Amino acid sequence: MLEYNKIYLMKESFILKNFMYYNKIERVIRMTCKELFLKVDDILLHSSKPSVEIRELIDKGEFDQKPFIKIKNLEDIEQNLVHHPEGNVLNHTLLVIDKASKYKKQSKDERVFMWAALLHDLGKLTTTRERKGKITAYGHDLQGEILSRQFLHQVIEDEKFINDVCVLVKHHMQPLFYDKKLPYFKEKEIINDSDYNEISLLSLADRLGRSNLCDEKIKQEEKRINNFKNFFADKYK
Repeated sequence: MLEYNKIYLMKESFILKNFMYYNKIERVIRMTCKELFLKVDDILLHSSKPSVEIRELIDKGEFDQKPFIKIKNLEDIEQNLVHHPEGNVLNHTLLVIDKASKYKKQSKDERVFMWAALLHDLGKLTTTRERKGKITAYGHDLQGEILSRQFLHQVIEDEKFINDVCVLVKHHMQPLFYDKKLPYFKEKEIINDSDYNEISLLSLADRLGRSNLCDEKIKQEEKRINNFKNFFADKYK
């Protein structure tokens, strides 16, 4: 009986130690999400092709923790191949941040601009549906603002930075809405809480962050963005 009790206590002690060990690891992972934010921040600001290093972090499992798991999960969200021949939303996002990296020097705030590019399609996590045989993500821009705000609040306390990023995410579809004369075009909102030049820059990265774009399609997208900019430049001199 004494030998049995000794073995039982040793077993209980082993279980308790492992429980404490794995809880410690879990706490470390939660604490290091801010370190990962700083790592990604550095990549976005200084890499000429940030997709390569972001992809490496994802493949190593660094994005398996909250809130970065949201970005990794974009790989499970398919898109309409007519508009997105590159496939899933993560593939698109990686193309967009590479395009954004080429334009970031034109932005008034490179950090805000690059984070908006990384998070711009988070809303597709909750809005993507198949309707009549087509994959759609209606309202992903508005939902993206909410998810981006939740994401950033977990890694940084700078409210101005968070708001500036999220406003860009919310408005990144506006040049398309203007071009197609859709009722979702929010002229007054853009003037009151954002910068049409920053929206234009992000939208350009978004529109060109796709695979297999021909020269004619690139010119068409650039013209669409310029028309949007010129509308505001002429009306709000």
